[in-house]
Amino acid sequence: MERIRINMLSNADKVDGQGVGSAYLEQVSLIKDELSDVFDVVINDSAPADIIHCHTILPEYLMKMKRNKGVNVAYVHFLPDTLDGSISLPKSALKVFKKYITYFYNTADYLIVVNPIFIDDLVRFGIERRKIHYIPNYVSKESFYQESEEKVLTVKQRYDIDKDAFVVLGVGQVQTRKGVKDFVEVAKMLPDITFVWAGGFSFGKITDGYDELKEIYQNPPSNVHFIGIVQREEMNDIYNLADILFMPSYNELFPMAILEAVNSQKPLLLRDLELYKDILFNKYLSQNDNVQFAKQIQELKDDPHLYQKYQHYSKEISEYYSKEHVKEMWKEFYCGIQKSGQ
Repeated sequence: MERIRINMLSNADKVDGQGVGSAYLEQVSLIKDELSDVFDVVINDSAPADIIHCHTILPEYLMKMKRNKGVNVAYVHFLPDTLDGSISLPKSALKVFKKYITYFYNTADYLIVVNPIFIDDLVRFGIERRKIHYIPNYVSKESFYQESEEKVLTVKQRYDIDKDAFVVLGVGQVQTRKGVKDFVEVAKMLPDITFVWAGGFSFGKITDGYDELKEIYQNPPSNVHFIGIVQREEMNDIYNLADILFMPSYNELFPMAILEAVNSQKPLLLRDLELYKDILFNKYLSQNDNVQFAKQIQELKDDPHLYQKYQHYSKEISEYYSKEHVKEMWKEFYCGIQKSGQ
């Protein structure tokens, strides 16, 4: 059987600290390493391919899709609406950018969403339902796993965190929609607990709310550590030094940080968003305001039975998103669209 040639188009790994880059690296690695008998994967290649798979929405990738005689696939890492609260652009420019994103998605023959809840949103933006497919993100258990207590103590020392500290971790770009301000406000209510935020300003000065966020970032409360953008190969250390992953984000598709953190069995405390319900099976804690967030964190710290329950739930989430399951979904999808020729 002749192998199917897939050209992965992406610059997602060019900017550190973005979940899009993590998802891209995991997906490409999964296809290359686990399905090499079926697929021949190339990266940003200029030669013809049976399938072009766009991981980012650069104009040059749009042109490649338009010229391609094979099948075009695009990953939906964000909806036009998720730009609100992420970047600050004049309304006219933002409107044009949103139209461009919709046009890019419409140019592809197939779209991949990482959460089924967004299929209806894409249809609302004028995209045909038949071309949208759901395949979840996946995280390697070789890269993200539980570390020894000795290793955790070493990492805490590296980041100047007390060895006995109860650590609440937030992960993501420093943006308004990520709930960074709420993260800091909750930390103020719990001065005896250590809060760590891993992530920086990947969009620079066009980040929505940049000036206010920069002030918070440079002058945080004494129990809050902004450790900046962390290289992906070091992120497993960060998840392991934490006791809880706290994500107060207002808008997401499927944060890679959640999949990475559950591999080290950290309880999840998330904002009560509809999008989590189908993909995390209610195996997480959720609240909607800062007072309740603070109360929940205190309860997790004080109640070992509650903590162990949600630790076990995180383990169950990590087992669902297994390599074998996601690998078979990709194999079926790529082979199916190649066979249909469209």
